Amino acid sequence: MELINETQEKKMVSLPRIGEPAPQFEAITTFGTLKLSDFKGSWLILFSHPADFTPVCTTEFIAFAQIHSKLKEMNCELMGLSIDSVFSHIAWVRNIEEKLGQKIDFPVIADLNKEVAMLYGMIMPGESKTETSRCVFIIDDKQIIRAIIYYPLTTGRNMDEILRLIQALQTTDKYAVATPANWRPGDKVIVPPPKTAEQADERIKDKQYECKDWYFCKKDLK
Repeated sequence: MELINETQEKKMVSLPRIGEPAPQFEAITTFGTLKLSDFKGSWLILFSHPADFTPVCTTEFIAFAQIHSKLKEMNCELMGLSIDSVFSHIAWVRNIEEKLGQKIDFPVIADLNKEVAMLYGMIMPGESKTETSRCVFIIDDKQIIRAIIYYPLTTGRNMDEILRLIQALQTTDKYAVATPANWRPGDKVIVPPPKTAEQADERIKDKQYECKDWYFCKKDLK
């Protein structure tokens, strides 16, 4: 089993940040060699899983594949990753289709040299030095990182939340608003607070807003 030295560990825990350009890469995948730049112009969910042929990861791949059509409607693609060979990936996705009836219709990176995993901080040395954690990077159509979610090895991800997150980010971009806790499409959104006392007075009086106070107002997008 390959050992990871101290310098590599420091690189692994150095995460990309929200609002920064996503680190560029070129990698071997089940769809051939792909670059991150191939996805420019569409949103991308780049996610890692610990290992092929494992139960929790299998449930996640099925769940990701089941939301892929909805993601495509939102101009969003999927790409998986683990530190397994492309042959292992191919065998596993074929096994999922044969045994569980779900076709995996998105590429999976074979990151045997750990280059992409280290670039994105996908390995948590305190949890495992040989497996990628359950990471999710939401990258927008301009290739900026917009959200990062981490799950431990033992816990499968929630696809409803991942869909909700993409919907919320795209709503924020389109309407220049924020979304409250538990927001779903169709719910009221939060408008930016006024910047002057005069604007605060006007905001409270404006009937298009539902205001709890001058700084906390919601509105419909209809």
